[in-house]
Amino acid sequence: MAAPCRRMASWPLLQFLSCFSRTSVGNTGFRQFSGTSLCRATLQAKITTERASSPWTLMAAVCLQRLPVISAESSPIEQRFSRMMQQMELEKSLLSDHELRLLEDAERMSRKQADDYDSDEEDDSRDQDIVLAQDLEDSWEQKLKDFQPAPRVRADVDEDLTSVERCLADSLVLLAEQQVGSRKLWLLPQTQWQEGETLRQTAERALASLPAGFKATFLSNAPCGVYKYKLPKAARTESSVGTKVFFFKAILSDSGPPAALNSPFVWLKKSELQRYLKPAYMMKVDRFILDL
Repeated sequence: MAAPCRRMASWPLLQFLSCFSRTSVGNTGFRQFSGTSLCRATLQAKITTERASSPWTLMAAVCLQRLPVISAESSPIEQRFSRMMQQMELEKSLLSDHELRLLEDAERMSRKQADDYDSDEEDDSRDQDIVLAQDLEDSWEQKLKDFQPAPRVRADVDEDLTSVERCLADSLVLLAEQQVGSRKLWLLPQTQWQEGETLRQTAERALASLPAGFKATFLSNAPCGVYKYKLPKAARTESSVGTKVFFFKAILSDSGPPAALNSPFVWLKKSELQRYLKPAYMMKVDRFILDL
C-alpha cells in the first residue's frame, strides 16, 4: 500500500486533478476540471499580481519618422558608377525607334541631294509636311532649357524645425516637449500605460494626444527598444522605484494642418537629436533610428 501512495504523492497537481475528474467526478453530474483553463487562470492571476505589485511605472512612446520625400544627393563614387553604367548601356543597347528614324531621315536627305534623285520613288505619305527627328530633338532641347526644377534646399523651410516639409532628402524624427516631474524635456511622444490596454495602444494614444493630429502607420506590435531609469532616492517608495519606457516605431502617413509658431514639437534629423535629448536617453534611441 505504501508504494502506490508514494507514486500518487509524486504526481503533479494538474495530472492528479485531471485523473480525479475522469474517475470519481465523471458520473456525478458536476463539471469536470480542465487543466488548460486552470493553467490560464493561474497565469492571469500571477500577471495581475505582478502588475499590481511592480514598483516600475510602465510607459509607451512612439518613434514617428517622416521618410525622405526626394532622393539624397549622390556621393562622388555613386556619380562615377552611374556614368559608367550609362556608358555600358549605351554601347551594348540596340538602336531605339528615334535613333532609327534619325538614320532614315539622314538617308532620305542624302538621296534628295543626289543628282539621280527621283521623287516618284518616295511613298505617297512623304508628300505631306514632314517633321524630321532632328526637329523634334530641337523642340525637346528648348523645353528642357525652359524647365526649372524646384530647389532641393529651401533655407526658409529647412530652418523651421516645426515644419514637416523641411529637409526633404532626409529622414526626420518627431520630438515633443513633455512635462517630466518639475521639468520640461524633449522626448519621443509618450504617455503612461493604463490597465486593460496593450503597450501599442498606449503608444497610439500618445500620438493621438498631440495637438497636430498626425496620422501614422505602426510597424509592429512589439517594441523596438526600452529605456529604464530610476527616480531620485528621495522620491523613491516601495511602490514606485522608477519608469520603463517602451518604444514603438511608426511611419508618418498624414501630417495634418500646418503647425503653429510655438508648437510643442520639432522635426529633427538623426544628427540633430543629440542637441535635444539627454545622453542616456539618446544612447537608447540611437539604436533603432536609421538615418536613411
